Amino acid sequence: MLKRFRRLWKDKRGNALLIATAFLPVLVGSAGLATDTIQWALWKRELQRAADSAAIAGVYDRVQNDGSTGQTNAAVNKDLGFNQQTGMALVAGYPQVSFPGDDANGTNQVRVLLAVKKRLAFSGMFMDAAPEIQAAATAAAVTSAMEICMLGLEKRASKSGIIIAGNAGVSSDCSLFSNSESTNQSIDKNGNPSVTAPSMGAAGAIQKSSSWNVGEYRPYSPQIDDPFENINPAPSEMKCAKKLQGNKYVDAVLDENTDLNNSFEADGVTKANCFSSLSVGAGKSLNLPSGTYYISGGDAFIQGSLTCTACTIVLTNSNPSSDVIGTFKVNSTATINMTAPTSGTYAGIAIFQDRRAKDSNSANNLINGNSSSVINGSIYFPNQELIYNGTGNTAAVCTMFIAKRLIFSGDSGTTNKFKKASECSAYALPVVQTQLRVRLVA
Repeated sequence: MLKRFRRLWKDKRGNALLIATAFLPVLVGSAGLATDTIQWALWKRELQRAADSAAIAGVYDRVQNDGSTGQTNAAVNKDLGFNQQTGMALVAGYPQVSFPGDDANGTNQVRVLLAVKKRLAFSGMFMDAAPEIQAAATAAAVTSAMEICMLGLEKRASKSGIIIAGNAGVSSDCSLFSNSESTNQSIDKNGNPSVTAPSMGAAGAIQKSSSWNVGEYRPYSPQIDDPFENINPAPSEMKCAKKLQGNKYVDAVLDENTDLNNSFEADGVTKANCFSSLSVGAGKSLNLPSGTYYISGGDAFIQGSLTCTACTIVLTNSNPSSDVIGTFKVNSTATINMTAPTSGTYAGIAIFQDRRAKDSNSANNLINGNSSSVINGSIYFPNQELIYNGTGNTAAVCTMFIAKRLIFSGDSGTTNKFKKASECSAYALPVVQTQLRVRLVA
């Protein structure tokens, strides 16, 4: 018996099984902890992504509401509803939304803290309660220094806000921006134009081009507000000229034969500033004194030479219930030299079209710019298309283009140069910058 026990003691068969049995709990525990770690990381990543998105949504809400936090919690919760599709219910009391003050990181800051409790498959067997997982994110609106001098106000996704066409060159110290939400061509090109600009931005997509020398593309940016949206022509300011025709008074035209010193209303008292149309014939000249000139219901058609210093031409209608608004056309043989006023209602605006103007395929405005033509000021057509056909090598000028849709074209070999508004204080151009960009700061 003793001999058998000694042989069994010295027998090494089965040692591997014994060792494996001894270490089995360690192996199972290691695998369980590894699985829990991976699951924890996945849940943490998912929660962090939700916090990031919610914080960004909160900042956009504050930007759209001029910094107000009244609706930010609702915006955060709405965004969380879009992103939490995996059944990760937040712990009671979350999300926690706070508003850090403005600092070097940006303005309109929003901080979102989230927490969930998820039971881990392995560790949960040894824990009385599920552990809490937290994620925090802070987003802010960051100021952009890009100045805009070409702005397309068109918002519909079916239309391009800006089209660069033809073969002309555009060299600009300022940037281009389109409010169009097109996912294809918010800023489009037609032909082979050459464009040099600090940036191109859009609420939608931008069609890039190898012929465009652009410092930065900024697609899918917040839309830019119309800087002149609160300006509306007042009929009370319009003293519409009449002329005696036969035995009755009719609306008078402003043309090269008009003597403004003797243009009076039918009552013979008030000096006129309002006319039924504006016309300068081919080979003719019209030199207007400083002031505001209202064109009521008719077109402005320039074939000759128009000079106007510190003045604004306003296409409108003296009848406040009428939407009959004229268009502005400058012939290719014409020469137009204008500077905007630096004070008053139309400060910084050289040409203004009433926003009541109907938008249609046939309603477009055409300005043929050449080496002899200079418009220092804003050209504003908020509800119609503007075609600017640059046919000369213009020097750097203080011109700002704001239109529903802006089409910039020209002939081969031409270059039209434009300055930033901050360089044009002599003409009171508004400084329009790309909207705040929202990003995570913590």
